[in-house]
Amino acid sequence: MKEFLIGENDAGQRADKFLRKACPKLPQSLLYKAFRRRDVKQNGRRIPPETVLQCGDTLAVYLPDDCFEPAQRTALRALPPPVICYEDAQIAVMKKPLNLPVHADGKGSSDTLIARFLYFLAQKGEYDPAQEQSFTPALCNRLDRNTEGLVIGAKTAASLREVNALIRNGSVQKQYLCITAGIPPKAHDTVTAYHRREPGQSAEIAGAPREGFRRIVTEYELLQKHDGLALLRVTLHTGRTHQIRAQMAALHCPVLGDPRYGDSAANRSFHADHQLLAAYALTLDVPRQGHVLSAVSGRRISYLPDFVTQYGFAVSG
Repeated sequence: MKEFLIGENDAGQRADKFLRKACPKLPQSLLYKAFRRRDVKQNGRRIPPETVLQCGDTLAVYLPDDCFEPAQRTALRALPPPVICYEDAQIAVMKKPLNLPVHADGKGSSDTLIARFLYFLAQKGEYDPAQEQSFTPALCNRLDRNTEGLVIGAKTAASLREVNALIRNGSVQKQYLCITAGIPPKAHDTVTAYHRREPGQSAEIAGAPREGFRRIVTEYELLQKHDGLALLRVTLHTGRTHQIRAQMAALHCPVLGDPRYGDSAANRSFHADHQLLAAYALTLDVPRQGHVLSAVSGRRISYLPDFVTQYGFAVSG
């Protein structure tokens, strides 16, 4: 028999999900058999798998001790600290630099934004892998390796759930700055189009509904222009892979430096060896006071990408 004392980062989740994280080597078939046999108890009472755990609960599982071998945890590697644009007790908003992956990818790098975030929290004493039963701090949004910009890191299980809920509900507004090779057709427009992207392929954009395509909405504002280049502020009202890059190319003003959708001649002419696109601002629309994310409610978090001034533009916020 094994007992677990439910802490703050364990609470708010189903009993079966907690046990799958806390006991990763426990076969799921055996776990659900224990629920069916009523061998899982919350504060002494038998419970079904979907029971939501509360902080301070005692969860007892009546299975042999060898079923509860703990997972081996990878030691945190010493890495440079992330660049923090905003931080409170619940979240940190970090600037992901160009060419740093958010998570480990097929290129084999162990230096990732999530690894930097975990080491940063451990150094501050805000995360101890040995003390956590089911939770690891996590990133709530992602960016391509070759796109810089803001990424939200959740320090607690409660903040991870709440940020993810805000993202699902469209309550996290993300804005991008980009430089395009060519001037868009209007100074300000909200473009509705239709998008399809097969794995490993470039995205396709259609102006009218088509089978297999999903609706996208992209708002852009022309901030400045010179020498055939435009600085745009882009607000995403939907989020599809390569949405901005493919949509700007469809408008005949591709992102400068984009190797996939861009204008190769313009890229060479302006010496742009990577796409000049940054997720530079975000706002979390937190619905009420007393919310776990109240500290960040309504706050606009932003920074100015270096490429803006490097290519002769000036803009604030």
